[in-house]
Amino acid sequence: MNVFKTLSEINVNGKTEKKGKFTYLSWAFAWAELKKVSPTATSKVYHDENTNMPYFASKAGVIVKVGITIDGLEHINYLPVMDFRNASIPSEKVNMMDVNKAIQRCTVKAIALHGLGLYIYAGEDLPEAPKETLEDSKLKGCEKWTAEQKKAVQTKYELTESQIKKLK
Repeated sequence: MNVFKTLSEINVNGKTEKKGKFTYLSWAFAWAELKKVSPTATSKVYHDENTNMPYFASKAGVIVKVGITIDGLEHINYLPVMDFRNASIPSEKVNMMDVNKAIQRCTVKAIALHGLGLYIYAGEDLPEAPKETLEDSKLKGCEKWTAEQKKAVQTKYELTESQIKKLK
């Protein structure tokens, strides 16, 4: 049996929920569907060897690491510990409830690497659209800018004062 094919064909749309611009799949549903297809699948939450805590902390923040193994194939995912806005929480402000939620979300993402709900994450890691270039802006030659217009153009195109002067 091709586990990835089987899992990727399961429609999870009815079990997702939207929070802001993000779609979430319940860890309990993901785990239940995984076990229906592969009853011997296992999950592993990695612990920091120095602290024995289920997360890894650094100056950059706190991250969790979860592996899901199916038929000897482990897929590992990492996820920063985040707040309700999906912003990374500074390590000195992280609590164990934050870590627990990150572990559950990371579990779902590791399961997705095996196919279940993978389509939910399509586009999540796409590069940002390129910024409009100054040449595309057709603003060259504008001579009667107000201070507000000058500032708006400077901000939009991340221009220095000297670059603004060259546009006139």
